Amino acid sequence: MQHPYETVIGLEIHVQLNTRSKVFCADDASFGGAPNTHVSAVSLAHPGTLPRLNEAALGHAIRLGLALGCEINRRSTFDRKNYFYADLPKGFQTTQDQSPVCIGGSLRITPAAPDKSQPSVIRIHHIHLEEDAGKSLHDQDPDDSLIDLNRAGVPLLEIVTEPDLRSAEEVAAFMTEIRRLVRWIGISDGNMEEGSLRCDVNVSVRKQGATSLGNRCEIKNMNSMRFARRAIAYEVDRQIGILEGGGRVEQETRGFDPATGATYSLREKEDAHDYRYFPEPDLPPVLVTETYLETIRAAMPTLPQDMEAAFRSDYGLPAHDAEMLTQEQSTTAYFIRLLQAGDAASMARPAANLVINKLLPWSAEAGKPLDACPVSPEQWMEMLVLIETGKISASTAYQRLFPALLDSPASSPALLAADMNLLQNTDTAYLETIVSAVLARYPEKVAEYRKGKKGLIGFFMGEVMKDSKGKADPKAATQLLERLLV
Repeated sequence: MQHPYETVIGLEIHVQLNTRSKVFCADDASFGGAPNTHVSAVSLAHPGTLPRLNEAALGHAIRLGLALGCEINRRSTFDRKNYFYADLPKGFQTTQDQSPVCIGGSLRITPAAPDKSQPSVIRIHHIHLEEDAGKSLHDQDPDDSLIDLNRAGVPLLEIVTEPDLRSAEEVAAFMTEIRRLVRWIGISDGNMEEGSLRCDVNVSVRKQGATSLGNRCEIKNMNSMRFARRAIAYEVDRQIGILEGGGRVEQETRGFDPATGATYSLREKEDAHDYRYFPEPDLPPVLVTETYLETIRAAMPTLPQDMEAAFRSDYGLPAHDAEMLTQEQSTTAYFIRLLQAGDAASMARPAANLVINKLLPWSAEAGKPLDACPVSPEQWMEMLVLIETGKISASTAYQRLFPALLDSPASSPALLAADMNLLQNTDTAYLETIVSAVLARYPEKVAEYRKGKKGLIGFFMGEVMKDSKGKADPKAATQLLERLLV
């Protein structure tokens, strides 16, 4: 039975940019540092100080706009968003209201549920450039809240979507794809735990088939997909309960309490007029020339979704493998270099398996990037060829040769495998001796096999591998067993 209500969600995503300095002054924009050490007269809003736009932040905004298919505004402007809060030293936020840097665009997502095979296209309303506020610390002093202004003035991009999302799964998929994209194009580390990527979720519900939107509630500062899922689920149930009870959902801003899994009211939702926007008099309009735009466009990399599609079509990789290999540009670059060391057409799947199941875990455990691995891609390809040509079993290669190569990175995989006595024996006479001995040892199981219990072939293979100490070639041994068991 179809649910009588439809969930409607729009997102406001804040991406903290990885520029060296803040968006309107030269203060250090890096994360961390002792409280109030990344500040100056400008970010502290001393009288008489003037802002100056960081060109790197503008370039980052344009890169994201191009990646999302936005129209790049050739003339954008800044505005003052007026509100009072303790961590906003100027008493207003410098942002873009009337003429944002990027307009329109979209992003294709494939939610994990309910049907991963059906992608959705989420439209972007606009992307604007603004400054972050400071941070209020409520747990550092028993009597007072403290303010750390290190973050004040750090450049942010706010991505505002159309209300095109219909589930928490789509929100998670969209945020995951945005995180991959901003890391891929090099404008942010996308670290949700440190606040580099966070979102406000606007949730409303309406009867199935309705075309008008219901009153929305904004859930602030979701910096975890797990929390976002719980917050959306609670808020949808809360709003449906109000409507079913004959009430009216009030437009408001709400917070989320992870301990209870509930949202709670913070304040009435502001409209644009509440902020008394007006043009920023201290910043001139931003004029983007065609030459500047083309310079940025020429430096854009192939985007991760396009690379993922290429890996699937060119090499027949499964969707999961192609997705895993395109999470980071460095992973993709390493995989391509690995393919270049051998026959890409035939070795793509084994290479993908090596990167995903062995090298990425090694990288995470060692705390080193893939290109810092002491074993070269050419050596890894040599090991993969040993596996594919049956000279060493996959299990032996990954369990014994892989760690041995990391310990002795100057070694040739083939020579090291020979020194370790790991190479499989394909000698027919040797294998026939082993197989015959196994069959002679278990006459009753041979009889069962010949009566139709074909699954016993696995038992016989296990005994052959045990007797040969893992050196029997599995393919040759299986063929010999099948011949002798007739």
